[in-house]
Amino acid sequence: MTDTAAAHVFDVDQTNFEADVLQASLDTPILVDFWATWCGPCKTLGPMLEKLAAEYAGAFRLAKVDVDANQELAAMFGIRSIPTVMLVKDGQIADGFAGALPEGQLREFLSRHVQPLDDAGDEVEADAPAETPEQAINRLQQAIAAEPDRAELKLDLAVALAQAGRSDAAETELDALPANLATDTRAVRLRSQLDLARTLKDAPALADLRQRVQADPADWEARDLLGVRLLLGDDPAAGLDQFLHILEKARDWNGGAAKKRLLAAFNTLDDAELVGRYRRRMASLLF
Repeated sequence: MTDTAAAHVFDVDQTNFEADVLQASLDTPILVDFWATWCGPCKTLGPMLEKLAAEYAGAFRLAKVDVDANQELAAMFGIRSIPTVMLVKDGQIADGFAGALPEGQLREFLSRHVQPLDDAGDEVEADAPAETPEQAINRLQQAIAAEPDRAELKLDLAVALAQAGRSDAAETELDALPANLATDTRAVRLRSQLDLARTLKDAPALADLRQRVQADPADWEARDLLGVRLLLGDDPAAGLDQFLHILEKARDWNGGAAKKRLLAAFNTLDDAELVGRYRRRMASLLF
């Protein structure tokens, strides 16, 4: 860890969690990283979080919780897999995710809640340009060649391939993962994303699907495909709304496809608040 990162990263346990995380978050957002020394993905995620903490230069602080040494604290927050990251802001959990996200997604996650300080923003732009999916693929392929036994790098590669639009290659990497990583949160999320993306092969364009739904609100096929396009595009909430509409009006259409779409969609999203809200809406329609 660099000296710059160390200034914004600290270890936390039950004795100081309330003061250094909950109370401190009233002034500065605290990103809490639940990790363990034996966790392979943690070794990928931890350095990236420390790098970002240094770049943001105090816009947020990074609290590290070793779950082996703090089992009660991990249980209190319902930690079921690691790494798990939670953002605490104004004394409350504002957002979170599980798994070792690639750097681009980490930056996107932070951008929803934390604004870099002016000087930090200049430093990020000048010294650390965002890595493109193709650059990530090249970097990871070199890392795998150097350390072929690090299976977590292969999962990182599958994610980068999917981001570059190379779905077949991403699926090949997923299928080759060892059993312990095949059930990793990121692997499950990526497989769901690939399954959803596969339904869009030869599907009409977004504008055409909108026109079909506007012309016939009961065109369930068009509404279903519109939901998938929105979900995988820039408006996941609007996509979920399409599936909920089908669930409400035509629950049994296509073998209960709307419910299956919603469950698959929940696996693809890392916005815990959004997923929780739509899970409750789905439950209200089903029960």
